[in-house]
Amino acid sequence: MTGPAVPEVTGDLGDGTYRNPVLAADWSDPDVVRVGEDFYLTASSFGRAPGLPLLHSRDLVNWTLVGHALERLEPEEAFAVPRHDRGVWAPSLRHHDGRFWIFWGDPDHGIFQVNSPAVEGPWSRPHLVKEGRGLIDACPLWDAETGEAYLVHGWARSRAGFNNRLTGHRMRPDGTGVLDEGRTLVDADLLPGWFTLEGPKLYRHDGRFWILAPAGGVATGWQGAFRSDTFSGPYEERIVLSQGDTDVNGPHQGGWVRTGAGEDWFLHFQQTGAHGRLVHLQPMRWDADGWPVPGDDGSPVRVHRKPALPEAPVARPAVDDSFPGGVHGPQWQWTANPGPGWTDPRPGPGLRLACVRTGRADDLRTVPHVLTQRLPAGARTVEVRLRLESGAPGARAGLVVLGDAYAWIGLERAADGRVLLAHRFAPGSADREREADRPRPLAGAEALLRIEVTADARCRFSYDAGEGPVRLGPEFAATPWRWVGALLGLFAAAPGGEGHAGTGVFTDFRTRATATAR
Repeated sequence: MTGPAVPEVTGDLGDGTYRNPVLAADWSDPDVVRVGEDFYLTASSFGRAPGLPLLHSRDLVNWTLVGHALERLEPEEAFAVPRHDRGVWAPSLRHHDGRFWIFWGDPDHGIFQVNSPAVEGPWSRPHLVKEGRGLIDACPLWDAETGEAYLVHGWARSRAGFNNRLTGHRMRPDGTGVLDEGRTLVDADLLPGWFTLEGPKLYRHDGRFWILAPAGGVATGWQGAFRSDTFSGPYEERIVLSQGDTDVNGPHQGGWVRTGAGEDWFLHFQQTGAHGRLVHLQPMRWDADGWPVPGDDGSPVRVHRKPALPEAPVARPAVDDSFPGGVHGPQWQWTANPGPGWTDPRPGPGLRLACVRTGRADDLRTVPHVLTQRLPAGARTVEVRLRLESGAPGARAGLVVLGDAYAWIGLERAADGRVLLAHRFAPGSADREREADRPRPLAGAEALLRIEVTADARCRFSYDAGEGPVRLGPEFAATPWRWVGALLGLFAAAPGGEGHAGTGVFTDFRTRATATAR
């Protein structure tokens, strides 16, 4: 979909107000917690590694990426190849007993948690709290009033055969397991008009148990609230945030946080097609009947005053990367658990990616050694310089826009030894890529690769090998990749065979805002 323009750096407008989205990229299913004067956020990472991104803010508007809580996905063998629709679904971030805790549901294996005394780590290895298929969107609660611990989760129809209900357990206080068989807290099949209830977040407020949970689907749904005097229910329900007359479709799935000054705020996502799920910040109040009211009387705001917090520097999660020391920044994730030797850090400029030998170099959706990051929203130009250091026939490296369909531009070693400028694409319905333009011989083995991305995620590819920019192929419309937005990626690969196949050396990955498409 084509949405309103988004800010280049942050939602901070510099005059005491902000504009949504405050995170203009695919930070899906956000959850947030305050610890002292600091706010922390995590999001779904599905099958990419490292997983469980960790963001930090002092004002809920300006955010930086500080790392990840999950170095590798487990079980390891399940994520040796891309599983972009599996892995970490809708995590919950909490702080209890001096530790940070993140719980999530893996729809094929069960509910996991990791914990750490500090956001910077070290984080524990994943611990399986509850085994089973279809268990998703897990959230714990340690009740300070009673000393009891609880866990709530949703269900994935694709694995369990049903959904639209929330299950609750008493949990061991150390977070290692559940203490009962569980009971249905909310069955939305019994609620007129409710469907696809998921993503629960569990809280205690004003003497009641609260579950904030979205329903209605990611692109068209709303945010619900459920409350009960006891954990086991019964729960009464209310829709508290919906699109109304705004352009913010499907405003739901997120977390509530209270500042040290006592203000309440709600962070949620908006589904935007190829750019994925952008994060919005809504003010929140409580009405006379004790129900939460996010936004402007239950409708999303686009512009609002900032939280009453000390001024914070304008910031956004890193996108650009100069690869200091030959190491990539934390904004990059592999499409599966990484293997040994995929990178080759050494003195000198650039990120050296090994041309990993694979039988499926002609379908980048199936190989694990693609290094990706989120495609930022808004019209922008993406550039990276590439040198192919490989004499292996068929070895290639490039810059890709990756989704259900994908397209890439890069360099390839031909069978006759020449270096070719290659541009290929794969439709969503195809199981292998095709030429997007004729291969072009180069005098050398280096080129500047460029993708111009419009505000509605149409991509124009070009290169410069020292004689000026050359446009390639038709426009390519980026697509989401199942539950995630399109990804920007760097890759190096070679056909199957024996021996080291060389490297692709990437330098100076840069993005810049550009004018709206002409």
